[in-house]
Amino acid sequence: MRIHTLLVAILWYASLSAQAQSKDTTERYSGGRSIIADISKILGPAGIQEDFQAEIGGLRQWVYVRGQDTANPIILFVHGGPASPLAPVMWTFQRPVEEYFTMVNYDQRAAGKTFLANDTVGLGNTIHISSYIDDAIALTEILLKKYHKRKVILMGHSWGTVVAMGAALKRPDLYYAYIGVGQAINVMDNEAVSFEFGLAEARRRNDTTAIRELESIAPYPGNKPVTRERIIIARKWPQTYGGLGAYRDVPLYFFRAPYLSPEYSRAEVRGIDEGNIFTLSRILPEFLKVDYKQVTNFPIPVLMFMGRHDYTTPSAPTAAWLEKVKAPYKKGIWFENSSHLLPMEEPGKFLLSLVEYVRPLAK
Repeated sequence: MRIHTLLVAILWYASLSAQAQSKDTTERYSGGRSIIADISKILGPAGIQEDFQAEIGGLRQWVYVRGQDTANPIILFVHGGPASPLAPVMWTFQRPVEEYFTMVNYDQRAAGKTFLANDTVGLGNTIHISSYIDDAIALTEILLKKYHKRKVILMGHSWGTVVAMGAALKRPDLYYAYIGVGQAINVMDNEAVSFEFGLAEARRRNDTTAIRELESIAPYPGNKPVTRERIIIARKWPQTYGGLGAYRDVPLYFFRAPYLSPEYSRAEVRGIDEGNIFTLSRILPEFLKVDYKQVTNFPIPVLMFMGRHDYTTPSAPTAAWLEKVKAPYKKGIWFENSSHLLPMEEPGKFLLSLVEYVRPLAK
């Protein structure tokens, strides 16, 4: 069961990912995995390609480091979910970026291979946003020491923006800049914007099934509790209308990509769902309270990469926040043909934006 980013998408796409698994076999992917592993090898004498476990926050957390030249600045990429690791899909977009940056991904606590590598006894009590923030900071300090760097660039995607922004605010001295990709500023605002888009689009299409389901939970989120059942309905239809992958009802490439990953075995891909399920109920109450609207001064350069069609973490609240915030440097970049998966949807623009706007900040 391959499940997507940002909590609420997890709930609805579980059945879709299960279908993908039931249809696809190990033999179907084995040849592709070997080709991707071969072409992805970093062989140049100045390059680096290593996976390792680091002791972070009392856990063994898996870290993936790749780059063509260790002299390049490091980007620490904090994945979404929670518990939806980027490592098994990084092969879809990251290789060109590695010519200009050393890219570091890691499987967060209770995510992917990190979840499988640790005893879960007592782990549930540590599933708090503050723990994830401290983990990101601790990993940053490990990277600085291990690779002899003064600072790194911090980038988060989706749920990872909650973690990474928190880390940047807590320890700005460690980072050249912060990049939010599918940024979450205020989760309840996002819920409202996403729902409003879904209902308006359903009415435009005269989709009677969607209209009936969405109107059954209106007003959303309203004053009623944001329950699992309401979330499923609220996010199901905006994502069906392209709010997860632009112009697609289901971005199957995202769900199936991990089976071609050189970093993950098929059993480890299945383990992603175990971490999703373990994490969801524990983090949801805190997640729904996330609010960075009160941050009016940002201590380091801040850039927002925003998908024009993103209704998983809608871009409008992010753009509004960015317009008001004061920072040493700030920039918003719109990805006009992307939704929530913009590194994969517009990989060329993703690369060029990093090289043009971010790399000069790493001085």
